[in-house]
Amino acid sequence: MIIVTGGSGKAGRACIRELKEHGHEVTSVDQMRPAGSDVRFSLVNLTDFGQTMAALSAIDERVAEVSGVVHLAAIPAPGLAPNHVIFETNMLSTYNVFEAARQLAITNIVSAYSLSKLLGEEMAKQFCRWDPELKIFGLRFSNIMEPEDYAAFADFQDDGKKRKWNLWGYIDARDAAQAVRLALESKLKGADVFIIANAETVMAASNEELLRQEFPEVPRKRAFAANETLLSIEKACRVLGYAPRFGWRASAEARG
Repeated sequence: MIIVTGGSGKAGRACIRELKEHGHEVTSVDQMRPAGSDVRFSLVNLTDFGQTMAALSAIDERVAEVSGVVHLAAIPAPGLAPNHVIFETNMLSTYNVFEAARQLAITNIVSAYSLSKLLGEEMAKQFCRWDPELKIFGLRFSNIMEPEDYAAFADFQDDGKKRKWNLWGYIDARDAAQAVRLALESKLKGADVFIIANAETVMAASNEELLRQEFPEVPRKRAFAANETLLSIEKACRVLGYAPRFGWRASAEARG
């Protein structure tokens, strides 16, 4: 059984579909049921350690022998709550998931970090030092998009400043789910971190034009293709076998 926390979010819904399609049993743990889903679900507050332990050990007779945890539950972006609330919620829930998994001898964890990413990654390293059989892979998603979100991409094109905050990157929720599954199925151990992005940017303008306008003083170690991602996914491709399959350009071409 795979526990997916935050199963009602963009990445969570796609992750549940991906895992079920590849033969995994899944239970969603969240504050709300995934819309339109028949997946097993349990209402859990992950900032409460007792609830987290119960969720990962045996919610009821239907959920037992948890073999992996995908921790996606978080307040996903700045501004959705006061900064201290986002930090407290995301850090405490991440700690509770890691510690509950350690106590329950669940050694396969995939996690996505937001505001608390640096501390979460350092915490993952320490947990893996305690247990050499433990795997905690952190996936750095930025700007998760579902297919219906692509209609808004036309509005990005008139001003490169609008999306420069993450170097014009994005990730299709279905490819985020692919990366989660590959990380979960990996036989490697220890703590590691991977950037997960689409192979392309959100912009029709070339990288050369965008970088010249927005980052003229930043040196470049190599040349970039016109629209290739500037968020390096090389490590995820090499180690996990990740290969982006979906994107806004292909979607636009399919619509004609």
